[in-house]
Amino acid sequence: MDDQIKQIAERLRGLREVLELTVDDLAAQCDISAEEYRLSETGEYDISVSMLQKIARRYNVALDALMFGEEPKMSSYFLTRAGKGVSIERTKAYKYQSLASGFIDRDADPFIVTVEPKDESVPMHYNSHNGQEFNYVLEGRMLISINGKELILEEGDSIYFNSKLMHGMKALDGKKVKFLAVIL
Repeated sequence: MDDQIKQIAERLRGLREVLELTVDDLAAQCDISAEEYRLSETGEYDISVSMLQKIARRYNVALDALMFGEEPKMSSYFLTRAGKGVSIERTKAYKYQSLASGFIDRDADPFIVTVEPKDESVPMHYNSHNGQEFNYVLEGRMLISINGKELILEEGDSIYFNSKLMHGMKALDGKKVKFLAVIL
């Protein structure tokens, strides 16, 4: 995981330098905390997918290029075989597997997200990003909080929401949860 985060940090720094932006300029243009962005470039900080998506959208860069260092190339279709999507572990608790990493100029970013259970005393991590999000629980149960409203989703449940609202999720019952997340 640490190596993947460091590689993302290097890509972020490289993009910022190519664009000839200061940390403060990039943070302001992407509606991100300058301190959070500064920490992200160190490679020692958990970089959220929502922050990467804000940067990718603002500068018209493929999210995959920031996350995986690969440019999408397909424009007709892109097939992802079971268990073969490009993946990244943001932390030991979160794993994102991209299901459309090779499709260029896509309108949505579908992922299989696996969340490992955490100690109940660990607070939920919240984020927000432009657009909308759809989550469909494939395995396990999760607590999702959207703008302070807490909901429990079980296998087969789904939710569609305005992702500009602060949201976070965690696995329940001491077991991992796996869900399909489509970020629009």
